Amino acid sequence: MKITEVVLATANEHKAREIREVLRGIEILPRPSELGEIEEIGDSLTENALLKADAVKEFTSKVALADDTGLEIDALEGKPGVHSARFAHPLASDAENVAFVLKQMENHSNRQAKFITVIALSHPNGDHLIAKCEVRGEIAHKQIGSNGFGYDSIFIPLEGDGRTFGEMSSEEKNSISHRGRALRSFFDQLKDFG
Repeated sequence: MKITEVVLATANEHKAREIREVLRGIEILPRPSELGEIEEIGDSLTENALLKADAVKEFTSKVALADDTGLEIDALEGKPGVHSARFAHPLASDAENVAFVLKQMENHSNRQAKFITVIALSHPNGDHLIAKCEVRGEIAHKQIGSNGFGYDSIFIPLEGDGRTFGEMSSEEKNSISHRGRALRSFFDQLKDFG
């Protein structure tokens, strides 16, 4: 079956833009504004991505695409992980989460971390497609750069040139990022889907 359009589960315009930039040739429909909040109650990124994709599929009866992303910091025993979007508190902003991570990391010399993204597609026929990728890096000692979103301004990818994701253009970031990799892996799998 050829997938020509998908409905996004995310209402985050930054994520939507990254998805559109990588999945060229597929019509990306926005998350329905009348769809309420989808509770992310899964114990893993994969479970949460599937929960969101399935909820949008059920609501729209169309092919739905969701992602879930987590930052895992070695010195914090893998936290914030599945709770990355709500690490500082349940309604935390990106700025609050970044400040909270920097505070937690003040006395740690081990700055190693990884970003993980899971992309999940849910088809009305019951089929699912999942792609999971990661990128290793380090947590900066302070915020650097104003591009991107989330923890981008404090994450320095090992495969980069020493800049944070927040200092990179979207093209530079997408070429090595967890989400860019997961989307490309997903796009490759989509060719053989069904």
